[in-house]
Amino acid sequence: MSALSPSMTMRTPKEINGVILRKIMPLLIAAYIMAFLDRTNIGMAKDRLEIDLGISATAYGIGAGLFFLTYALSEIPSNLIMHKVGARFWIMRIMITWGIISACMAFVQGEWSFYIMRMLLGIAEAGLFPGVMYFLTQWFVVKDRAKANGMFLLGVSIANIIGAPLGGLLLTSFDGFAGLHGWQWMFIIEGLPACLLAWVVWKKLPDRPTKSTFLTPAEAQDLEARIAAEEKAGADASGNHRLRDVLKDKQILLVVGVYFTHQIAVYALSYFLPSIIGTYGKLNPLQIGLLTAIPWIFSAAGALLVPRFATTGQRSRLLVTGTMIGIIAGFALGAVGGPVLGMIGFCLAAFNFFALQPILFTYPATRLTGAALAGGIAFVNTIGLCGGFLGPYVMGLMQDITGSKLSGLWFIVAMCTIGALLSLMLKRGTEKPHGAPAAH
Repeated sequence: MSALSPSMTMRTPKEINGVILRKIMPLLIAAYIMAFLDRTNIGMAKDRLEIDLGISATAYGIGAGLFFLTYALSEIPSNLIMHKVGARFWIMRIMITWGIISACMAFVQGEWSFYIMRMLLGIAEAGLFPGVMYFLTQWFVVKDRAKANGMFLLGVSIANIIGAPLGGLLLTSFDGFAGLHGWQWMFIIEGLPACLLAWVVWKKLPDRPTKSTFLTPAEAQDLEARIAAEEKAGADASGNHRLRDVLKDKQILLVVGVYFTHQIAVYALSYFLPSIIGTYGKLNPLQIGLLTAIPWIFSAAGALLVPRFATTGQRSRLLVTGTMIGIIAGFALGAVGGPVLGMIGFCLAAFNFFALQPILFTYPATRLTGAALAGGIAFVNTIGLCGGFLGPYVMGLMQDITGSKLSGLWFIVAMCTIGALLSLMLKRGTEKPHGAPAAH
């Protein structure tokens, strides 16, 4: 597309936001769909890995979680590199490496090769989510950021909506084709398209507003100036100008704590919901996949409907606490209900997953700027994603100890209760103490 004429009348901020969302968001959402398909498709393969390779529920939980340990360790370096080389090149690199490694998951032979491939996948994909969260801070002012974050997180919901039925179809339709199991074909078919999409990212994604062709130079410069002014005000108010300042900021640490409990819940459901649904009756893999998709339809609704209301610090705090309570109620209902009430509970929890997450990631950008912001967002995701290891591990361990696939859900309820209590103390960077007028 050719650049707009500089002589054109500058559009309103609302119109500019609409243009940016239309131009960059579909590509980012597509990338995250691919990432989540490749990250969570082992949920559909869990029972087959146990039968074909002898991988126990505990070993499965460890392998599912090891992804997050190597992912977490690699995130801050990845985001700092992206800050230097630009989003377009770095997201392309991430997608190519994770696509190849995900496809190679088809050739695991037992527990140790399963562990190794999951760790390599974590290293390959590290930086995508915090990288995009940082990337969006370069395109949207604070009041519009939660909405943009929520739209990006639609990728998770869409991946789970289409991924579970697709995985079930591949498990049954391709089983035995060319001498491979259905789960092997699932990894191959869902992994390689990420490499093709990486080329589209390289050709189409601009690094920042002033490098785009869909904004006039005046519009791009004005947007970057407004974002820079907001970041400076937040960093000045919180005193955070260096990456090491993040470790002393109680508000950033609160965000980490809430996010940690949230991720325990998200990945416990992502990796164990298919096997839980499998206990509801005599269901084939395609039926399990279709039922698994239902809660993620609700998660997409939550991502679209809720974050747009997080326009002030007070609203953001109330929404974070309210959505954490929704997750607690949903998992509790899932633990005590049968097939119908249990599914309603999982739908309630999933609705709140991505209503909460995009709001939570607006907090670091009101307290940090520059490389500290890039590293700070990665720090939040790094520590938070350790919950992505703990949740699946405890779910698998409790299943092996008790024989019940639901027993680990009470651990999730307890951890999310802690997260809800922590959320009551959240404040944005320019927000005054409680009772004083707030600047937004």
